[in-house]
Amino acid sequence: MKKRNISVIVFDLGNVLIPFDYSGFLQELNDRQNGLGDEFVLRYKNEYNIHRDFEKGRLSKTGFLEIMMEWTNYQMTEEEFCHYFSDIFTLNEDVAGLLPGLKNNYTLVLLSNTNEIHMEYGWKKYDFLKYFDKLILSHQTGAAKPEQEIYKAVEEFTGKPAEEHIFIDDIKEYTEAAKKLGWDAIHYTGFNNLKSEFLKRNIIPGGFASG
Repeated sequence: MKKRNISVIVFDLGNVLIPFDYSGFLQELNDRQNGLGDEFVLRYKNEYNIHRDFEKGRLSKTGFLEIMMEWTNYQMTEEEFCHYFSDIFTLNEDVAGLLPGLKNNYTLVLLSNTNEIHMEYGWKKYDFLKYFDKLILSHQTGAAKPEQEIYKAVEEFTGKPAEEHIFIDDIKEYTEAAKKLGWDAIHYTGFNNLKSEFLKRNIIPGGFASG
């Protein structure tokens, strides 16, 4: 592997630092009305453009919630929806544990396709966020991975050449998009995979010593 002078490490959020699982939310809908959760997930997938517009900031929180109230057959209040819709995250302690050591030698950027509700009700509580120099978020940027604009927003912040960036994401389409711009990238499939790929590149955060 050709050695690069990596100065910026860019992490995805969901399923890298915080795995997520919507099953509890869908079960809550099914509990409130038989089959409602199953109907909701089918509609959400079939009309995924609504989700995309919301995470790009093109659809307001108010507009999104109006649609969601209809899709959930008004079985929840807006506040309840925000809570259950966002109570989906858990912490990947292994990956989060690398951040303090990496912070000493690299610029750290979080790059996420996310939305206002998930941020407010779901993940902004996590302490590991303090290690990032910048959060580049789709709903604030107006673009979402794999669109070039959101990667360019990272470069605009760092002021570093493309080849000094490395991106970690669990979706291969998004890492491939980064590579097309000249970044290095790691398709995240688990912590051991991440450790191995880091070591190949001489990226050795202190957290590796513990296992």
